Amino acid sequence: MVHYSFFQKNPASHYVYIDLTFDTNNQASIELALAAWRPGRYELGNFSKNIKRVDVFDENNKPLEFTKLNKDVWQINCNGAQKIKVTYSYFANELNAGACYADINQLYINPVHCCMRVVGREKDKHIVEIKIPENYKIATSLPQHNNILIAASYDELVDSPFICSSTIQTESYVVDGTIFYLHFNGICKPNWELYKKDFIAFTKKTIEFWGDCPVTEYHFLFQILSHKFYHGVEHQKNTVIAIGPGYAINGGDTYEDILGVSCHELFHTWNIKFIRPQEMLPYDYGKENYARTGYVYEGFTTYYGDKLLLSSNVFSVNDYFKTLEERLVKHFHNFGRYNLSVAASSWETWLDGYVPGAPYRKTNIYDEGNLIAFMLDVKIMQATNNQKRLRDVCVLLYQRFGKQNEGYSEQTIIDLVNEVSGQNFTEFFTNFVYTPNDFELLLIDCFNYLGIDFVKQSNHNTCENYFGFKITEVANATKVTLVAPYSPSWKSGLFAGDEIIAINNIVLKNNLNNWLNHFIKDEEIQLTINANDQLKTISLQKDTKGNSYFFNPKLQLKTPNNQQVNIDYWLQF
Repeated sequence: MVHYSFFQKNPASHYVYIDLTFDTNNQASIELALAAWRPGRYELGNFSKNIKRVDVFDENNKPLEFTKLNKDVWQINCNGAQKIKVTYSYFANELNAGACYADINQLYINPVHCCMRVVGREKDKHIVEIKIPENYKIATSLPQHNNILIAASYDELVDSPFICSSTIQTESYVVDGTIFYLHFNGICKPNWELYKKDFIAFTKKTIEFWGDCPVTEYHFLFQILSHKFYHGVEHQKNTVIAIGPGYAINGGDTYEDILGVSCHELFHTWNIKFIRPQEMLPYDYGKENYARTGYVYEGFTTYYGDKLLLSSNVFSVNDYFKTLEERLVKHFHNFGRYNLSVAASSWETWLDGYVPGAPYRKTNIYDEGNLIAFMLDVKIMQATNNQKRLRDVCVLLYQRFGKQNEGYSEQTIIDLVNEVSGQNFTEFFTNFVYTPNDFELLLIDCFNYLGIDFVKQSNHNTCENYFGFKITEVANATKVTLVAPYSPSWKSGLFAGDEIIAINNIVLKNNLNNWLNHFIKDEEIQLTINANDQLKTISLQKDTKGNSYFFNPKLQLKTPNNQQVNIDYWLQF
């Protein structure tokens, strides 16, 4: 048995103190390891950087020698000890869906960040004792006995975050024998009737999609923030969702975000927590787990996280189109689609997958994978005369791999699509998964099959539509964030990171597009630029061909009678 004790000395300091105790089993030396990353975010986190101090003692409280072998592995010389106590402190000052946070109001722990693993004891029972104020409640998917949590293994422990606070509000609902908990922590007033109605609807549809639910209980843990925020992390029996602001959670865009991320994370219970690529079964917490199937475990999940809200009537068609249009914008506004394939981008999340990185370099496995899933869904429908769809591929993955605790390969996905469709989709995968490519023509073909009109609307931002560059305007600073290759701005020498100070000698104050509209008919426009603290003036000329470098996709349901059967079938799942 491995035992952890969590406590705070000065909650305002954000430090959490952890006592780890275990038997030596007469070993001469024992290694302790902290995870280098967390499942759900495919990049190294190097959590040991948050550990301030480590001390090791035997059962008589005598110090033991230890050596740090690398950035997150410690080796202890047991020196005949029968029991060891390791004491260390962890800085918990990051409040999102996947980190740790501790202050005077809560203790929030993702154990993968801060629970050292006793190498070789991963299958042992792991006990967590939490020392917290009497008025605190605990929200977690782990079995609880007062302030003691029990995990059957290290894997279950690090997949089970917990929140301790006096402000937790909890409700629950039951679908097909599985109980689902809604835990809200923070300043908010959830409309329980609204939440339960919509969550029951998409939960039912999700379980219907897969055929059964692999867990007997599931916990939605909401960290409600006071400002606008959006983040979710999946686990097998729970999810943590950080969202805000708290005053807006019962309606509008914030409530739509809550529905979207909640349905997405629930779908992950099947797709990545049970159905995993062979590179991640089991997880290796000590290093990168490279895989080229991010378009499956994140892209398919993103697609169905939105689509099941439509199929369950939680989202209207217009609601769904709005989310799909956002995915389309990210595709068509990202010139990395010509340089790095979706499969390669999946592999390289470990390098720079969660930051913008070098311009034009990469694509996004969530958004590109979403569109790949949509295209596969419709193309399988076409191939089978609306008898099969991508759902059938997902269910086979669950039955043959997820339920059997076996990992799938890249070829598995191609083989299952071929099996379900009755056709050879190898060319599809070559062109759209493994080759940098634009999706426009195939997307239009899929939209036409469903009776959806795809319209390329001109961008209302003049800088994007006519000159080919994007900006942010904050505190009277106009910063260039992206320049379309071969656009007028690209040819003039304007690039991401430049600050535009003036236009035709007029100082800008968050009004660049207004002045561009004013001077739009001029043959040439002069921009004063701060480029790496060097002032320069560039001449900007409008594209006379009228190209819209950043067009806005618009979807409209037209559905001629002969296509009604197609859209009806597609709407079912």
